[in-house]
Amino acid sequence: MVAAALLAGGAGAVGPGWRWTSLPSGFSAPPVPVDNPMSGVKVALGRRLFYDRALSSNGSLACADCHQQERGFTDGLSTHPGVSGEMGVRNVPGLANVAWRPALTWTDANLLSLEQQAMVPMTGTKPVEMGLGGQEGLLAQRLDADPCYRRLFAMAFPGPEKGADVGKVTAALAAFQRTILSYSTPYDRFAAGQSGALPPLAAKGLVQFKSAGCASCHGGRDFTDSKVHYVGTAAPSEADGAAYGGKPLPPGFVPPPDSFRTPSLRNVAVTGPWLHDGRADSVESAIRRHAATQLIGVDMPALLAFMDSLTDPVLLTAPHLARPPASCPVPA
Repeated sequence: MVAAALLAGGAGAVGPGWRWTSLPSGFSAPPVPVDNPMSGVKVALGRRLFYDRALSSNGSLACADCHQQERGFTDGLSTHPGVSGEMGVRNVPGLANVAWRPALTWTDANLLSLEQQAMVPMTGTKPVEMGLGGQEGLLAQRLDADPCYRRLFAMAFPGPEKGADVGKVTAALAAFQRTILSYSTPYDRFAAGQSGALPPLAAKGLVQFKSAGCASCHGGRDFTDSKVHYVGTAAPSEADGAAYGGKPLPPGFVPPPDSFRTPSLRNVAVTGPWLHDGRADSVESAIRRHAATQLIGVDMPALLAFMDSLTDPVLLTAPHLARPPASCPVPA
């Protein structure tokens, strides 16, 4: 019975072996790689792996330690230390609706899939995060020693190649991450036609958001264009930051290293500290840091109220995204 339920997935069928939860109007099902189809058991496996510190070299760090559900799948730190104590260099991004994102990470132009991205924290060395680089065999041994994982991997990846490996781990993690969907914010209800869903101050903030030019980068359903921009957020002073914040670069100007991909603003109120390096200790500070020249005359309390309306309480508390029970979802 349990195995059958896992294989069925959620509600609202899209694709063999998986049924997406019913999506609101305007939300098509996320794209899924043909070589990593969705299934309920694969999602269950990915969820278990996401919360398991066995995915780090010394067993001290799980994906969920950096991506905490109640914080919009961020961690509340400017940057997160890896297993060796080395500090990360980028603020942990949220994962809401990452399944639809055409490009991933703050800067990398080559990471275009969740399967590829999962390898970075697991095996990367600049900086060291989970510390599995060169120890992929150790991970397989750990997982294969667990009877529950043996059953889950066998069901999620039927075929002649038995047991766990890094490719299967990243495929399962990606499948789980594709279920981290957010569409239950006050703004979503407003956009769907519920005119009273936004408090008056937040509704005014939405107007401010558009008139100040924020939507030129933070546009679309997830408030990101997924493109890399130089907006002055890493300039050495506020004065220098204002020189280019929010403006097109001068002709022939070569962008400095501080060019970063536009982050989604979904759940922005709970994903601080903010900016690529976590240097902003408030949403207002983050806004003023990279768009100072556009803020003359802007009603900041209204703009911040609109940012608050992008918080999804369902995402932050959904049981199917939380730490799974210790008991195996597939009994022996």
